[in-house]
Amino acid sequence: MLLAIDIGNTNTVFGLYRGETLLRTWRLQTDRTRTADEWALAVHGLFAMAGLHPGEVTGAIIASVVPPVLPAIAALCREHLKLEPCVVGAETPTGMPIRYDNPREVGADRIVNAVAAYARKRRSLIVIDFGTATTFDAISARGEYLGGAIAPGLGISAEALWQRASKLPRVEIARPPRSIAGNTVHSMQAGLFYGYVGLVDGIVGRMQEELGDDPAVLATGGLAGLIAPHSTTINEVDPDLTLEGLRLIFERSRAAS
Repeated sequence: MLLAIDIGNTNTVFGLYRGETLLRTWRLQTDRTRTADEWALAVHGLFAMAGLHPGEVTGAIIASVVPPVLPAIAALCREHLKLEPCVVGAETPTGMPIRYDNPREVGADRIVNAVAAYARKRRSLIVIDFGTATTFDAISARGEYLGGAIAPGLGISAEALWQRASKLPRVEIARPPRSIAGNTVHSMQAGLFYGYVGLVDGIVGRMQEELGDDPAVLATGGLAGLIAPHSTTINEVDPDLTLEGLRLIFERSRAAS
């Protein structure tokens, strides 16, 4: 079995594959102070609750956008799973040409998402990942990563509004009853929710014009399910897109070695 690990700024997601089948996913808070032993304790507990044993894992792959956490997760794989993990980086054979000015600047999660999306659609694409930051990535019809945009995530926007405006409360990120709201909480939710829907459709619309060939639009990440039903541009939501990209890259990396 393959353990795919996506280390994000807010959460770290573990996905367990048997062949091409995703058996289980687990989401843990990304804690920069957690040691390899503490990560191992959490992972062993999750496996035990699922009736699985870590000894069944025969491969591991990691994508990380949080450099301080990567050493502990890699040590988890080496010391507790007895595996040398594949860490996605600029030299990893992903099968996708990177047309960014400096390919080393592209976050591993963005490339992983692009690989998974193109493998599924085989056409030009825009991939939106609703994480701590929201990323928009464009892939050409020939399967080239072209670049994209990065915006503050909806959670960051909500926290900034609460922290910087002294009379405004902290609110739940949710769709309010109306855009013309009748109280402060709903007013804040209306600005956050509908403002973000507009941000998404505005950026995607510009990217579609630049691509010029009617790209498909896929969304992933924690808030994709909230935003996508109210977007006019998102075609499909896949919460496991990043894990699937990790699986594909692991197979390509193994085939290239």
